[in-house]
Amino acid sequence: MSDPSRRGFLGVAAAALGGVLIAPGVRLIEVAQASTPAAAGGAKPAVRWGLLIDTTLCVSGCSDCVTACNTENGLADGEGDATRPQWIRKVEIKEIRSGRSASLPVMCQHCAEPPCVDVCPTGASFKRADGIVLVDRHACIGCRYCLMACPYKARSFVHQPLTDQRPDVPRGQGCAEGCTLCVHRIDRGQKNTACAEACTRGAILFGDLNDPASEIARRVQTLRTTALRADLALDPGVRYQGI
Repeated sequence: MSDPSRRGFLGVAAAALGGVLIAPGVRLIEVAQASTPAAAGGAKPAVRWGLLIDTTLCVSGCSDCVTACNTENGLADGEGDATRPQWIRKVEIKEIRSGRSASLPVMCQHCAEPPCVDVCPTGASFKRADGIVLVDRHACIGCRYCLMACPYKARSFVHQPLTDQRPDVPRGQGCAEGCTLCVHRIDRGQKNTACAEACTRGAILFGDLNDPASEIARRVQTLRTTALRADLALDPGVRYQGI
């Protein structure tokens, strides 16, 4: 894991030196400032956006959330090339002892301790103050370390040239990408993700996990929920009910 105290020391050292040049026109002090809430689209550290997925309401064969995600973010829909980027996928699981099966959507889990951020050599993978994990396509060098580090297989890589992109969802060939929790919607003040909005069964709930008055926080506090690969202690922002 990365060491916050070490990052803090480097930031202070850069400030003391008046900024260390790391690229034409870019200094460490500027990079540090870019990670502040004010520069991150108004992200606030008091907020932690997340999803609660009720697997008892999610049915096998339904892919409304996948279709909505593809439409919202300008991804190709339907079956196709195995290398086609996919930000959310449906997974079927089965408990060996009881034989009980469940169908559930899996996407970037927006971990509090994201492995993708730890392994990224350029800082292209980063976590906002409000817990959303993103990729800066301008800093991504296409090394795909983040794809290998993600235990949820939630990162994709853009192999082909892109056309007809959504202006509010920038993407790029040669870059890693994944679920953004519809960050463009959040920064516009909208209150829901495309996947949650499209789920007519109410299996996906979006909200602020840190707000005790929010529906998602109340449910997480009162219902038995779990994290995928809880053994890794990554503290994901996506929780599951019924598995």
